[in-house]
Order: sequence, then structure tokens, then C-alpha cells
Amino acid sequence: MPPLPHPYRNFIHQYATLSDRDWEAVRERLTLREVPRGTTLLREGDVCRHVWFVATGLLHYTVNREGDEVTKFFTVAPYCFTSQRSFNTGSPARESIVTLEDCTLWEMSKASVEELFALPRWSAYVRALTQEVQFYTEEILEALQNRTAEDRYREMIAQGDPLLQRVALRHLASYLGIAPQSLSRIRRRVAEEGGGGVPKEH
Repeated sequence: MPPLPHPYRNFIHQYATLSDRDWEAVRERLTLREVPRGTTLLREGDVCRHVWFVATGLLHYTVNREGDEVTKFFTVAPYCFTSQRSFNTGSPARESIVTLEDCTLWEMSKASVEELFALPRWSAYVRALTQEVQFYTEEILEALQNRTAEDRYREMIAQGDPLLQRVALRHLASYLGIAPQSLSRIRRRVAEEGGGGVPKEH
């Protein structure tokens, strides 16, 4: 049987098609990591020196506000992630990145990323992915500014968002910008109306 396609190559091909030669240049710069749940991949205040592709699992970006951990957003496999500002500028990261499930990751150093910019199709992939991440980030910020937590929660239910079953209530509440008790009240109200999508309690 032929070897199975590499999950990261499959992901890249959603944005740009690499030749076998170009893919080999990418592949030899990747390091496989099997990371357990609860691992801090990047700590707020440290400089981010890697990008990662998460093949399986789930993680979240958090910030510390007066001793409380606040979830900014989630990354669900398969996708790429890093602390973009810290990675690009060498400045201290403004967030931590923590795994919420056991994750299979492919890691690449900043030096390797920059070496690969000699490949036009790699550059095209990075540009397309960066634009997509910026679009998602703007969507999240706009929702935070213009929509209530309940509206956002109801939309997640309507869309069948898998985060509702995979993310603990406290993390989902933090992401929505409310206390867990407030999310519990919203959840009960929605359930009484016949809605679904109950998040995990722990």
C-alpha cells in the first residue's frame, strides 16, 4: 500500500499546492510532538520561536487578567497556530497557549519558516493562511463588541459547534466574556426552550 498522505501536507494543499521536492523541504524541518492535555506550549511574556500544526486535539489562547485566566479563542485540529505578533517581532507574547486535549503536533522553528520563504508556493501558503487568521480574529473581535454572550452562544448551538461538547463550561464562559454562573443561566434558559449544545461542566 502507498504511504498515507502527511496531514500537514494535506492542510497546506487547501491554500497552495507543493511539489514533492518542496514538500520534502518542508517535511525535513518538522518535528513531531505528542503533547498531553494541560501542556503550556507558550507562556505569556516569553518570546514565541515556533509555529505548530495541530493534527489532532484542541488548545486555547489565554491571557492573565488580575490573576484570572481568560480564554481569547480556541484552535481545533487540523490547523496551524502561533503567537503571531511575538513570532514575527521577537517581542514577549501577550498570551499563553495551552492544550485542552492530548494533541499531536508538528513543530517548526522560526529559522526554518524563514528558510522556506525561498519557495514561492510556501510563501503563497503562508500569506493565504495569515489572511485567513486575521479575518477570523476580526470576526471574533466584532462579535465581542457588537453581540451579547447569549447571542453568540445561541449561534454556536445553531451551527452545531463541536466546542460545546469538547470545552469545559468555565473555558467557554471565559471565551464568551461572562462568568460561568451566567453561562449556566443562559444554558438553562436555552434548554427550557428546547435547545441543545450543553457544554461540559468540568
